[in-house]
Amino acid sequence: MNSYQQKLDAFGRLLTIMDELREQCPWDRKQTLESLRNLTIEETYELADAILDNDLSGVKEEIGDLMLHMTFYAKIASEQGAFDIADALHAICDKLVARHPHIYGDVKVKDEEEVKQNWEQLKLKEGKKSLLAGVPNSLPAMVKAYRMQEKTKQVGFEWENAGQVWAKVEEEIGELQDNIRNNAPQRDVEEEFGDVLFALVNYARFIGVDPETALERVNRKFKSRFEYIENQAPKPLKEMTLAEMDVLWEEAKKREVAPAT
Repeated sequence: MNSYQQKLDAFGRLLTIMDELREQCPWDRKQTLESLRNLTIEETYELADAILDNDLSGVKEEIGDLMLHMTFYAKIASEQGAFDIADALHAICDKLVARHPHIYGDVKVKDEEEVKQNWEQLKLKEGKKSLLAGVPNSLPAMVKAYRMQEKTKQVGFEWENAGQVWAKVEEEIGELQDNIRNNAPQRDVEEEFGDVLFALVNYARFIGVDPETALERVNRKFKSRFEYIENQAPKPLKEMTLAEMDVLWEEAKKREVAPAT
């Protein structure tokens, strides 16, 4: 592993290259905070993919890409006289110190749950008006639901056990089915379906499952199996029956590596 000085040198090299590109490259000169935004989102999802694939080489590459984006934003901000990369780094360092009084102060904690509770309380003392103020509006809905539930848990707004949460899931499913049977307006059906999903996300938390990751793994599994059907189909899919396609689906399942026992 690189020494501490080598890490500092590497970061310094990136800052130098960023300065040179901003001055000399037509594309880099043209970029704004807004023009980089979608590219950063794309890079973040590429990092997420590499993590799910356990592709450490890919993780390394995507970390580099995101570091470039962070220095790019800071460079643009410094040109506008707003802040520079040092300001941003000192700000996060100050925040980390302030929110870890059990490390940098005399506060005692017994476990990670107390750490998270203290974190949320400290954020409110810093001027946040709501526990949920830090949850970005643009987060994917499932991730947002999970994060909001995690945050409200820190002040005791939480079920006592997983059994209670599952009962809520069943209750919401019943309400959804009632709406469908009664030909309720589509907006009402949609709302009840959302309640089911929200309750399932809550249940996932209680059983230690990240619902976004779980769903993405199923998405990948479905994609792999369906692509097998496409590749092995003896005729166009539209000419095949569901039963014929299901035979290939079962073949695809058998080809998958069985989990370790």
